[in-house]
Amino acid sequence: METQEQLKELVRQKYSEIALQEKEPNQSSCCGSGCCGTDVYNIMTDDYAQVEGYNADADLGLGCGLPTQFAQIKKGDTVIDLGSGAGNDAFIARHETGETGRVIGIDFTPAMIERARKNNEVRGFNNVEFRQGDIEHMPVTANAADVIVSNCVLNLVPNKDAVIKEIYRVLKPGGHFSISDIVLEGDLPKEIREAAEMYAGCVSGAIQKRVYMELIEANGFKMITIQKDKPIIIPDDILSQYLSAEQIGEFKNSGVGIRSVTVYAEKPLTENKSCCGPDCCN
Repeated sequence: METQEQLKELVRQKYSEIALQEKEPNQSSCCGSGCCGTDVYNIMTDDYAQVEGYNADADLGLGCGLPTQFAQIKKGDTVIDLGSGAGNDAFIARHETGETGRVIGIDFTPAMIERARKNNEVRGFNNVEFRQGDIEHMPVTANAADVIVSNCVLNLVPNKDAVIKEIYRVLKPGGHFSISDIVLEGDLPKEIREAAEMYAGCVSGAIQKRVYMELIEANGFKMITIQKDKPIIIPDDILSQYLSAEQIGEFKNSGVGIRSVTVYAEKPLTENKSCCGPDCCN
């Protein structure tokens, strides 16, 4: 079984390869049960075409939702995009926050950061920046963001609790997040759980939906809401790389669910800290 650092390196290598690929003009993301290929990385993406501020050349088709559409970003907000890739959600967030706001994208893959910065240079946005860093240890000061968004990234991080703690630290009191992610309902077959490609493809690194929601609550967030919940269907041509025909049938009939959820939660305006000492309030 890989260590956390080995898993991170696996993800870094795979997403570096994706960042260095040239996306052909008018290439659409492959999505849904009729997927046209054997790549797990972009079978989950939602259609951004109707989202204001969308730029197709910054979309590598790696997401599993539309978090910026649900994020309630206001003019002048400071927004942080975790796992910002080539800049797609960051640029949409910039459309919402306007010239008076600020957007910071964080990604730990150098090739993605380089690609996002080039995309930003073309657009000439002086209030968007991309920082290389691990979202378990964000290169951002505490209480800096009004809104945090992320699209299909936390499932790639081995220590999800650490990321949620960092989100809490970086959000301003009263700030909120809207995060799209992959979660599970039931246990995946061993062959899928242990497949490196399925980990980097956002599937085998996902945790149980119940545990995911409990982690958010345990870290102090309030007003926790599932804004969107959709099933993810892995095409047979991908499953057949890991499972026999008989195993595929068993998996489909097992009741195990792979779901894309978009979760909203708020950091309280005041924290409930233990009161101690002679001046403690009653």
